[in-house]
Amino acid sequence: MSHSGSCLCGSVKVTVKSKQDSQIICHCTDCQQTSGSNHSTNILPNQSDVVLKGNVKEYNYKVPSGNTVTRLFCGNCGSALGHKSKAFGDAMAIQTGNLPDFRKIPFNLELFTKDRWVNFPPVQHAEQAWTMPGAPGPKAKL
Repeated sequence: MSHSGSCLCGSVKVTVKSKQDSQIICHCTDCQQTSGSNHSTNILPNQSDVVLKGNVKEYNYKVPSGNTVTRLFCGNCGSALGHKSKAFGDAMAIQTGNLPDFRKIPFNLELFTKDRWVNFPPVQHAEQAWTMPGAPGPKAKL
């Protein structure tokens, strides 16, 4: 099974050629700024399973870890499509707001809960990570 959708204007088509049965919420400040909201919703498929067709633009920048993150967005309407980082290995983050299937797919993980906005409680049954799993730091409390 694959998942497909598009950016807001429809000029970029997004296809993920692998079944994804859960998704991730990221509360990091980078995701807040690129989504224009309090978090982003993502999956982490292998890059080889992702097809982006259309006017895709990139923005590269260094994050506090020293890694370069490449943000992908529609060159026409600006919709955030996903991002790549050495931290993901062969995977990449794809933002699920462009993929209608994910309205019915549960969240299993919340990242960077240290940056969660106070009015948004933890998602029930989702693992909570203070930053990235495996990174040093306190455990998030539900």
